[in-house]
Amino acid sequence: MTHEVSPQAVKHFPWVLLLCSGIAFAVLVTLGIWQTQRLFWKEQLMAQIEARTHSAPRPLSEVETEFAQGNSVDYLPVKLSGTFRHDEEQYFFTTFKGASGYAVYTPLLLNDGRAILINRGFVPYEKQNPSTRAEGQVTGEVTITGLARDPLLAKPSFYLPDNEPVKKLYYWKDWGMMMENSPLSKEHDFVGFFVDADAVPNAGGLPVGGITILEQPNNHLQYAGTWFGLAAVLLVVIFIYIFRQRRGGVAQ
Repeated sequence: MTHEVSPQAVKHFPWVLLLCSGIAFAVLVTLGIWQTQRLFWKEQLMAQIEARTHSAPRPLSEVETEFAQGNSVDYLPVKLSGTFRHDEEQYFFTTFKGASGYAVYTPLLLNDGRAILINRGFVPYEKQNPSTRAEGQVTGEVTITGLARDPLLAKPSFYLPDNEPVKKLYYWKDWGMMMENSPLSKEHDFVGFFVDADAVPNAGGLPVGGITILEQPNNHLQYAGTWFGLAAVLLVVIFIYIFRQRRGGVAQ
């Protein structure tokens, strides 16, 4: 004896719920795929950082050529010489070894008449004023070895406060605003990227160089597993629900 699903059971089948569940499943799978793609991207980025930071320092002109061709120069070791203009320091709010303070960005006048912003390193709050660390305000020509850093194209997060150029204080590294706020930019052409100085100690110990963050958090595998896992659970729940609905329809 065969059993047929009654028309009434078909009529009352929760099609809207099934449709919404299908959409939710598709969204969860899409999020899982996106996190998997982010995982591959992050692994490639970490490999690139590892390779670049362990390569020999390049002349500034070589790094500039890469930058002019539209290539990223992030983390490329570079060596350059010039004279600091300490009177034109600007400050980026940051932390170092659990302490809050500032990264000091100082223009370096190059021998060809141009300039470039150098992240000399970290100083604590109470040492923001250059007069409190006069020993580190080196004069004369210096040679800097460090890592090139691309300028940011936009504010990385709306949670960050707005920069305060009047106070020479920045919460994100807006190269264009730093240029507008520097009188030197009216006298000298600036190289279009930054350089983070290495950890060679400065006189007096400040600023503390070598503060570039090289370790990149990589939780994308866990995130992908979470989204795919939720999608699998939802699929099982949908299957069980449909099975019970059909059983109920047949029983009628």
